Amino acid sequence: MSYICVHKKVHNMRIITAREFREKQKDYLDLAESERVIIHRGKNKKSVLLTPIDESVETDVFFSDTSVLNAIKQGIEDIQAGRVTAIRDPKNIWADII
Repeated sequence: MSYICVHKKVHNMRIITAREFREKQKDYLDLAESERVIIHRGKNKKSVLLTPIDESVETDVFFSDTSVLNAIKQGIEDIQAGRVTAIRDPKNIWADII
């Protein structure tokens, strides 16, 4: 079951169930580019908002934190400079880390 909410100052918003999202995932990902899509996950679970990344970077609490952005930039620089730890056995990652 889906709901369409319209507010005078806000774009259209569609609220859908997790089952509906799974059944029509591509449609809702495409729709999220033009309107808000909220996935209601059911009892005792938080709902999720689908947001295109190019919009969320400026308004998202996580990405608006400069320390987070600096850590991401530093991680990219570390990777490019080869400052990485290779994990040879995914079932025993600590052997390579410690």
